[in-house]
Amino acid sequence: MEITVILGIVVGAVLGLTGAGGGILAVPALVTGMGWSMQQAAPVALIAVAGGAALGAVEGLKKGLVRYKAALVMVISGLPLTSAGVRVANILPQRWLLGAFALVMLIVAGRLLKQARMAASRVVAEDGAWVRLDSTTGRFHWSWTTASLFVSIGALTGFMTGLLGVGGGFVIVPLLRRFTNMSMHGIVATSLLVIALVGSGGVVAAVVHGMVLPLQTTALFALAIAIGMLLGRRLASRIVERHVQLGFSLVLIVVALGLIYKATLNF
Repeated sequence: MEITVILGIVVGAVLGLTGAGGGILAVPALVTGMGWSMQQAAPVALIAVAGGAALGAVEGLKKGLVRYKAALVMVISGLPLTSAGVRVANILPQRWLLGAFALVMLIVAGRLLKQARMAASRVVAEDGAWVRLDSTTGRFHWSWTTASLFVSIGALTGFMTGLLGVGGGFVIVPLLRRFTNMSMHGIVATSLLVIALVGSGGVVAAVVHGMVLPLQTTALFALAIAIGMLLGRRLASRIVERHVQLGFSLVLIVVALGLIYKATLNF
């Protein structure tokens, strides 16, 4: 019980410091700290991540930052794919899932290191947006390109949510930054709403496919994450964002290497 609380507070603190991306630590925390399999850890982690994302989404809704139609399209396209992801996860060997999760963590770490380096050198990223917000209405001009982009992002998010038990912020945020001209605040707020809804769908899909949730452990973990998030948010204003990115990327690399080592033991 104590381990669950400690892990939850640590994951929550990272969530509070980094935003949606910190949820990627929830699954390895449970796998390593509790000795669970990926299939056991995924839905428990999703409950905690989806709950945290919902809190952030409510705040974004109040501030008018969420792009409703884009979020709705991503959710509708993502929810059916969570079930497919869960089915694949139940078939794949444990070592493959661990390896896939480690690869995702390394990709996220690489992206964070690139962002930190650009921030340090004050390099401005090129504007390669495919889909743009109208400067007068603040809304997207909907076309086949617009719809296809959000459907694709939602589908990939849903599948990865079901497969690995992650919220999908590592998919949504970089793709929206790359292919739209949304502000970072709008991207995060929209991402959090999608994570909350698609993540909830991932939990339902896992239960439908036979996963039995340890209710007491799940509740403790979610509560501890909420407490950790509050602590993390207080610290966030006192730490330079670039330093947070560097520190978080190093943590991801270390954890990813640990998962790879654990995967090799399962051969």
